[in-house]
Amino acid sequence: MHVKKGDKVQVMTGKDKGKQGVVLTAMPKKDRVIVEGVNMIKKHSKPSQLNPQGGIVEKEAPIHVSNVMLIDPKTGNPTRVGFTVVDGKKVRIAKKSGEALDK
Repeated sequence: MHVKKGDKVQVMTGKDKGKQGVVLTAMPKKDRVIVEGVNMIKKHSKPSQLNPQGGIVEKEAPIHVSNVMLIDPKTGNPTRVGFTVVDGKKVRIAKKSGEALDK
């Protein structure tokens, strides 16, 4: 998967097109990511020990990884991700600037 937890991404399609956020969770087996402040849903929760009041909770829902693009740290624009081998280690690079994404 081309994005990891902590990456800054931009949503390219869907109702949240153009929004930027940080990846909170990456789910490689499902090809989905949870992005901060994107794809918000309202979940109805019953009163419980943790939430005695209950009510409607707003939280992020997963979005398919193909609908997000990584933000290039150098230019600040969305970029595709490439891979290259440096010192026997596979490293992600930004296609637009050629800058390494993994430190």
